[in-house]
Amino acid sequence: MRHSEIKKKRWTYSETCVYNLSYHIIWCPKYRMRILVGDVAARLKELLYEKADENGWTVRSLEIMPDHVHIFLSATPADAVAQILAKLKGGTARQLREEFPQLKRFLPTLWTRSYYVESVGHVSSRTIEKYIADQKLRSASQKRRHSSHG
Repeated sequence: MRHSEIKKKRWTYSETCVYNLSYHIIWCPKYRMRILVGDVAARLKELLYEKADENGWTVRSLEIMPDHVHIFLSATPADAVAQILAKLKGGTARQLREEFPQLKRFLPTLWTRSYYVESVGHVSSRTIEKYIADQKLRSASQKRRHSSHG
């Protein structure tokens, strides 16, 4: 099984931590040109899976649209989002422009420098905010229980 294939487990374990880090990332070709079609789109999809495998990321979902890319991937705590994007965009731009020279005629660079990213987890942000807010209440409650026993 490829590392980048979907895994249904919630957490990943390493020697030093347990984590669940996933990102929904979107980026576009320069000038949002509609060039991600046909063979270019198919090859880009292959390259993105290859890059994920090389770096130990799990692609959970991937869609190539004519003028943008959506990828939902899981990474490790050591992988900064900017580095993930640099590897995905940098490697694919070079390879696609070599394999499809017509891309060089249309665009000075393949990708824009900008992107959208959202971290995605199993628990909603509202749940985390409530959990953190409740910590002082929980701590006070535990102190009262312990002080009444001694």
